[in-house]
Amino acid sequence: MFTSELVLRFLNLLFFINILFALTVVFIERKNPSTTWTWLMVLLFLPSVGFILYLFLGQNLKRKRIFSLKKEEREKLASIIDNQTEFLNNKSLIKPNAFMSKYSDMMQLNLCSDNAFFTNNNSVTIFTEGKSKFDNLKATLKNAKVYIHIEYYIFQNDNLGKSILAILCEKAKEGVEVKLLFDGMGCLRLPKSFFNPLIEAGGEAICFFPPFLPYINLRLNFRNHRKICIIDGEHAFTGGFNIGDEYLGLSKRFGFWRDTHLLIQGDAIDALELHFLMDWRFAANENAPFNNKYFPHRPHLGKTGLQIVSSGPDSTFNSIKNGYLKMISKAEKNIYIETPYFIPDDSILEALKIASLSGVDVRIVIPSKPDHPFVYWASTSYMGELLESGVKCYTYNKGFLHSKFLSIDQSVSSVGTANLDIRSFTLNFEINTFIYDEEITSQLDAFFINDLKSCDEITIESYANRSFVVKFKESVSRLLSPIL
Repeated sequence: MFTSELVLRFLNLLFFINILFALTVVFIERKNPSTTWTWLMVLLFLPSVGFILYLFLGQNLKRKRIFSLKKEEREKLASIIDNQTEFLNNKSLIKPNAFMSKYSDMMQLNLCSDNAFFTNNNSVTIFTEGKSKFDNLKATLKNAKVYIHIEYYIFQNDNLGKSILAILCEKAKEGVEVKLLFDGMGCLRLPKSFFNPLIEAGGEAICFFPPFLPYINLRLNFRNHRKICIIDGEHAFTGGFNIGDEYLGLSKRFGFWRDTHLLIQGDAIDALELHFLMDWRFAANENAPFNNKYFPHRPHLGKTGLQIVSSGPDSTFNSIKNGYLKMISKAEKNIYIETPYFIPDDSILEALKIASLSGVDVRIVIPSKPDHPFVYWASTSYMGELLESGVKCYTYNKGFLHSKFLSIDQSVSSVGTANLDIRSFTLNFEINTFIYDEEITSQLDAFFINDLKSCDEITIESYANRSFVVKFKESVSRLLSPIL
């Protein structure tokens, strides 16, 4: 039996451990003040489980580059960046192009903060529902001749997952190079043997930050949330869809799945390929060879301007968040946002309020069906002050909204993997496509306007009539938002 003395010793030990973690948060990890106070509160009020939560959620990946370019790639990228920096700094060169002139500062921000070089010979196809996206993906995979590089946060052991794996196995048997990267948390429940058929067929499958024990992963943060699939350097898919039946709208829980995904053809694929190779080298712990076959010469396929922008906990700058901020600050007419998780930091929140108060039409759509309750309640907690500033807020009711989309003035848009939340800005490895094209952005805006038909607007009156229970949930979740 436990004696009172043993219990007291245990409580003293627990208190000492919490103090150590508190000191770690304040003096060693140097987190931002809001995150620091949140963790101190958790450690103070939940001493029995606070340090366990910190082990899972509070680890800080030191800001050093864990992904690196090889010498050949660095030289290839450096020459592009030097030329583009000189071009963007020389305003006389871009004055004839009003579109380039207006957004050259945004292009330079992305270039300087993330080496995101600009290309304007791209064509873009938009997918907003799973069937057309995956039908197109399967057909393109089947036509692969040289290589397939595929990276997803979630790869499910279901009909869709198995059908895509079967295609990958068949292509590997044909001699096509197949490299598949999956995330250790997103695929936590996936059987360890799931990718064995691909490996036996001659392909490769690597886990990013694999679990320490089966079904137990201490790295809840620092997930590779990117979705990239490149086929022969000619076709690239990127956006919000993972691989699984639920993304076809087959989940009883979520129903119709509304997302946004892109098929890119053109030189922007080179940027996606560089990011894939860096992710692969880190996860595989190998020096994958630089090969010109990954960067083929392409015909002029379109006129859409693109920048591929990445961010992660190892990044010097929060590049995607900064890109969002720049877009919001440059908006003159409208800002349209769709995001499943809306937990903005102070800079994003204030920027949206300022834009709305300045007369910009700001509209935000979030799901009505929460898949993570605390995140959902934190999201709705921000709506009140946005509504007071004139922002129009909506909840999507047709199914589950997973689209990560932001556009301004029917001119510039961003589609990718990053949610409009603190986790995407600082804790996950994300990738977004910034689109400088009125035609493509207008198409995306049309999808957004159509989505509003399946939404309920959150009015100031309806928001004020929330129950006490809902307000309490929101308050608690808002306090925890820096670590959600």
